[in-house]
Amino acid sequence: MITSLQNPRVKLARALLRQKQERQKSCLFVIEGVRLVEEAYSTGWLPEWIFYSSPISSRGKELLNACTQAGCDVEEVTPAVMEKISGTESPQGILAVLPERQPTLPEKLDFAVIGDAIRDPGNLGALLRSAAAAGVQAVFLTSGSADPFSPKVLRAGMGAHFRLPIFTNPWQDIYAHCINFVPPLNLFLAEAQKGLPYWQADLRAPLALIIGGEAEGPAPEIRSAAVTPLSIPMPGRFESLNAAVAAGILIFEVIRQRHS
Repeated sequence: MITSLQNPRVKLARALLRQKQERQKSCLFVIEGVRLVEEAYSTGWLPEWIFYSSPISSRGKELLNACTQAGCDVEEVTPAVMEKISGTESPQGILAVLPERQPTLPEKLDFAVIGDAIRDPGNLGALLRSAAAAGVQAVFLTSGSADPFSPKVLRAGMGAHFRLPIFTNPWQDIYAHCINFVPPLNLFLAEAQKGLPYWQADLRAPLALIIGGEAEGPAPEIRSAAVTPLSIPMPGRFESLNAAVAAGILIFEVIRQRHS
């Protein structure tokens, strides 16, 4: 049992939870809780190692046994150590360190989402969750967005990261990807006020939905590209929706049209 905060793995896990630079340098990230570790395990994304502390539920014990049999290194830590490692106020007793994976695009891409400068971790995680639930094939994030592998985004994503390729690139690279696919993707930009009401647009052809950050909206270079603006009319006295809500409305409108 690990009892010291000076243990090298404990120190690394704490740094991964708190420092984006450490995650980027080591290409590792941390998830907490039985549900997220189950999601990773079920998709074959196995942890490098797992920490757990007692008491642990029967569901947690089954998960640890399965991960051990799959070759994961499982180590017990004291509750005090788990509390110091954890990024939550109420540690869930299981914490896993996973390797990042290089995302890959499908050979045929007909449904992508682009997030521009979505800086709020909760918003970004909720957007990823909606995208994964709808079967979106890829999510592209511009460089000004929150780190998709930060603890808050991972918690809000509820396992979406393990079922969805996520890319972070400058807008120019994302745009080139989209227009160079065969067939190229039609680009639709969510706008707060102007644009075609989303239900009037034909969203059945291959496309990418562009969602801007709530504070600033889409960057000028995105608005100046060959994009079709879509609006979400709001009879109430509000100027905009948050990014995750707007994304969810448009994503599931695509699904509705394609299954009509």
